[in-house]
Amino acid sequence: MMKRKRIEVNDDYLPQIGYVCNGDLVRQASKLTNLKGRAIVVQKLIESYDLLRNMAILKPVPATDEELCTFHSSDYINYLAEINSSYTPDDDVALEFGLGYDCPPLDGVMDYCRTVAGATLTAAKALNTGDVNIAINWFGGWHHAQRDEAEGFCYVNDVVLGILELRKSYDSVLYVDLDVHHGNGVEAAFELTPKVMTLSLHQYESGFYPGTGSVNDVGSGTGQNYAVNVPLMEGIGNKHYCDIFDKVWDKVLDSFEFDAIVVQCGADALSGDPLGGFNLTEQTYGHCLSKIVVERKPTMILGGGGYNIANTARCWAYLTALVIDCEISTDIPEHDFFSMYGPSYELTITPSHRKDSNSQDYVEKILNQIEENLSALRSVQ
Repeated sequence: MMKRKRIEVNDDYLPQIGYVCNGDLVRQASKLTNLKGRAIVVQKLIESYDLLRNMAILKPVPATDEELCTFHSSDYINYLAEINSSYTPDDDVALEFGLGYDCPPLDGVMDYCRTVAGATLTAAKALNTGDVNIAINWFGGWHHAQRDEAEGFCYVNDVVLGILELRKSYDSVLYVDLDVHHGNGVEAAFELTPKVMTLSLHQYESGFYPGTGSVNDVGSGTGQNYAVNVPLMEGIGNKHYCDIFDKVWDKVLDSFEFDAIVVQCGADALSGDPLGGFNLTEQTYGHCLSKIVVERKPTMILGGGGYNIANTARCWAYLTALVIDCEISTDIPEHDFFSMYGPSYELTITPSHRKDSNSQDYVEKILNQIEENLSALRSVQ
């Protein structure tokens, strides 16, 4: 059985951290129908804590059509370009490309896609060149989009594009998805390859979107067992989630040698999110991210879901401070959106008393199945 390589302790290790941002990225990311204004709220809170001075600012370069087509079909990209300035395209054709209920046609949809995808590609390229060790793009992480259609509020799968870019310099990539929804678009893109392992912890119940990501979804062909799914029921809280993550994380480290990491920190697993059923706080995201960055691999950190805008901003500001090892006050600084954080005006997110539906027996069965799946990889290494 392959044993994980131990991290060499080096007290002089100081990661160079890059933060992808400019005014155009914030404006474009703020216009999503279901998340209007979220990007600017997130950005202003991070700025209010004066965190940017601790990072290298990476100015995003818009993605080219050629770059978008490294994953997406040319028909889909050409159609987005065609309707870029036409807000009312033909309904039948639009639905064919997934532009409907949860992904309504946006005014300037292609500008949005080029900007958001370009930001994640900018992060990946900075990691490829070694200019930074960790790159953050809170305005990316759109993990549901498929090759030829929009899905789940995601018009372009910047995650897949970023991983493909990283693979130009790094042979194998580990993708970790903390969003409450299964990262179906990313898993589907890499289900046939052993070079990318996808690990997704998500809510999985009848009627809960997207309905994929059972523990038995493990990839196929040469990619069999390189997809690791941790399907959980509603109500899971901090301690239980962290315990499960730790156990699965150790199994993954013992089973897959990777050269770079991508982590999607969709904040809809937080307590009180209107589209999620988990009961987590920013502390759980911090616990998981700390486990990831301590591996000292080139790491790309992305956003994703998060439909309680104030809590999403709280979480991502907290994680930014954690990554740069900067202690910040729990009191929200006064700034343009200060009123959104009432009545506590604190960074801390309080969990609810929601019942945890994940029984010990259910979780043990999931963990045993994951161990069985991954042991198949270890047996051939």
